[in-house]
Amino acid sequence: MPNRLLALLAVCCILTVPPVAAQDPLSAIDWLEQQTAAPTVPPRRPREEPPVADSAGVPSVTVTSLDAPRADAVGLLPSSVTGFPTTLWQASRSGTLAALIAAQRVDDQPAMQALLYSLLLAEADPPADAGPEAEVLGARIDKLIELGAVDPAEALVERAGPTSPALFARWFRLSLLSGDIGPACEAMREAARLAPGYAERIYCLARGGDWDTAATTLETAALLGAIGPQLADLLARYLDPDLAESTPSLPPSAQPSELEFRLREAIGEALPASALPRAYAATALDGNAGWKAQLEAAERLTRSGAISENRMLGIYGLRLPAASGGVWDRVEAVQRFETALNARDPQALARSLPPAWTRMREAGLDVAFARLFGEALLDIPLSGEPAGIALTMQLLSPVYEAAANGAAADDPRTAFLVSLARGEPDAGLAPDARARAIAAGFAGADPPDDIATRLDQGRLGEAILRAIALYGAGVEGDLPDLTDALATFRAVGLEDTARRAALQALLRDPAP
Repeated sequence: MPNRLLALLAVCCILTVPPVAAQDPLSAIDWLEQQTAAPTVPPRRPREEPPVADSAGVPSVTVTSLDAPRADAVGLLPSSVTGFPTTLWQASRSGTLAALIAAQRVDDQPAMQALLYSLLLAEADPPADAGPEAEVLGARIDKLIELGAVDPAEALVERAGPTSPALFARWFRLSLLSGDIGPACEAMREAARLAPGYAERIYCLARGGDWDTAATTLETAALLGAIGPQLADLLARYLDPDLAESTPSLPPSAQPSELEFRLREAIGEALPASALPRAYAATALDGNAGWKAQLEAAERLTRSGAISENRMLGIYGLRLPAASGGVWDRVEAVQRFETALNARDPQALARSLPPAWTRMREAGLDVAFARLFGEALLDIPLSGEPAGIALTMQLLSPVYEAAANGAAADDPRTAFLVSLARGEPDAGLAPDARARAIAAGFAGADPPDDIATRLDQGRLGEAILRAIALYGAGVEGDLPDLTDALATFRAVGLEDTARRAALQALLRDPAP
């Protein structure tokens, strides 16, 4: 860890060992998936660099009611996994953090998605002004929902203990999305004050078998205007299957709630998850949806980092595609490539790699594809276009540094990429303005003044969130912001993030 960071973050206990090379840290979400599959003690990772996050499996959790201000401290990833100090949020104000978290826009930015997941899932002490409303925890959960990471969001609520109306409302929504509404309904029956509204109470009464009370409550709530007419109509059809069968279908709301989604599903008027916000895609992965719906949902969630690329690949391999076009062409291309790769057949790989890469790149799944197969291509002899694609995949994968060490830099652009992967980009080889901005970020530039101030005050989480936003602006064309973002990541020890983000900025969206 650079000495400058220790001076900036004197109140934080990070590490005193300097990062001598970029690490290949375990993905935050991959780590969670491993805990689900095998609940063993995770290996210790280098603490200089928080891990990347590419999926949304969660470990088993126990619901425990915490003191209200401590709810903001809840996380799924301990400091030993993230590398973040427990003081990550402590010196910041809750409202400032909540606003910064809500403002994050990391679509099509895999490195930033990975870093953001690590922040959202980290265990850390709450801000000094944390109150019973658990504002920061709520913002973290809401951002996870927006990204489609339903399972970890639900686990965060359960770990905090959904004992406040605000947290319970989020738990109820997430339980509807995950399909495991039973515990939330049971908790509501035991503590009616937690009910988000009459509609949710009626739904749970019916699910618990108390149909008469549910019907009476619906009639009363509708007369009082406590439930809107369309939702009341849906509940009536849910309570009376004969009514649902004998009346015309209702038009969907412009923004259907999770409860409306499940009610319509129950009465045979299911809404397509593909037309709804990203979190609804999780409902297509329960095995009940058709293969095409599962494929589209898996791709959508992989693009946002909410599930791992391995989970997507598993759905790709369920069967052989029986149609063509769109997702079917991607599935066929990836299956052909994977068959050639498993056979270690260079000629078959040379034929199958270009179409698979093209289709996955067009779908915004190039980094996922690279993470799946980049390392496996390291020792396979290829030439021409397939060799260039293989190097690009490797530089977009966790083995970027190993790929750089073995790459033949035959042209200035490749030579620059290789030097960047090694952490020492040669500005003299930079092929364009974006590459020069990236090189400047690795040339000892200091973080911008507003971030330096946050670091001086121990507001590390704020500083990182601000740098994520700067990176987004940088790849959109504001090159000084790109320099500032990379300089900040390196200043706080996020060397791997800086390199991956820089490589993605050049390889995924090359400057004209």
